[in-house]
Amino acid sequence: MPDARCPNKPNPPRVASCMRWTRGHRSGNIIDMRGSRFGGGGFGRMGMGAGGTLVLLVLSLLFGRNLLDGGGADQVMTDQSGGTVAVTPEEDTLTQFVGFVLDDAQNTWQRIFESRGRQYDPAQLVLFRDAVNSGCGAAQSAMGPFYCPSDQRLYIDLGFYQELARRFGAPGDFAQAYVLAHEVGHHVQTLLGTAQQVRSLQQSRPNQANDLSVRMELQADCYAGIWAHSTGQRQLLEQNDIDEGLQAAAAVGDDRIQRQSGGFVNPESFTHGTSAQRAEWFRRGYQSGMPQDCDTFSR
Repeated sequence: MPDARCPNKPNPPRVASCMRWTRGHRSGNIIDMRGSRFGGGGFGRMGMGAGGTLVLLVLSLLFGRNLLDGGGADQVMTDQSGGTVAVTPEEDTLTQFVGFVLDDAQNTWQRIFESRGRQYDPAQLVLFRDAVNSGCGAAQSAMGPFYCPSDQRLYIDLGFYQELARRFGAPGDFAQAYVLAHEVGHHVQTLLGTAQQVRSLQQSRPNQANDLSVRMELQADCYAGIWAHSTGQRQLLEQNDIDEGLQAAAAVGDDRIQRQSGGFVNPESFTHGTSAQRAEWFRRGYQSGMPQDCDTFSR
């Protein structure tokens, strides 16, 4: 049963904190596709974001089937129905929560952009179950949350949050918020042109592709920390909320996931950064609140 004071946490909560947010919030930037079903094989691998290949790999091992071998991004799933979907009260509360986080994070970035004379174009968040078509190709929920630069949308199957808590040991509402804020960070990188520059460098310097990917992911972690800094200034956080965010960042570190998979830790294969790196860059953003302190490419 959820805690009445903290509906996104188990009862009793593992940490004595709740992020303060507005219940009943309905975001105009959410596209709900949970009532759609998709047929057809395979899914694309572009724009996987924080979940990406690493989550896919560990879930392949957990579920005993190869989720990585799903085909290329040119394979398309067909929307077989556009019906409504039954939503439990708990899931409805979670939908309100992610909508609040999405809007609050993007409002924060809008203020930052405007203070620098730039325009911020908000991303939309697509909620789906099991599978979805994106501008980057077809995707399955096993990929985890991801951002697609082609259509500038975030995608999430809310069931991922159960995996985050149970499989990766990162429960709590602020851990959930961190995941979303990280993907918003990828949208910021697209608006600033960082994502395009990185993709160009990866193509021209394939031997540096993984290192560039790590730096880009760590910057998105730092950008998530910048939003956390803003929430702290507005007293939306309680004790241990930041610890939840740090725990979530560390939970999806390359080294930790490789250890969980029972394999060897291979730094050359890292694409997202170690647990220590991810937590450290989130902390930097939180402590600074300044985008210029998130330059992971010159360090």
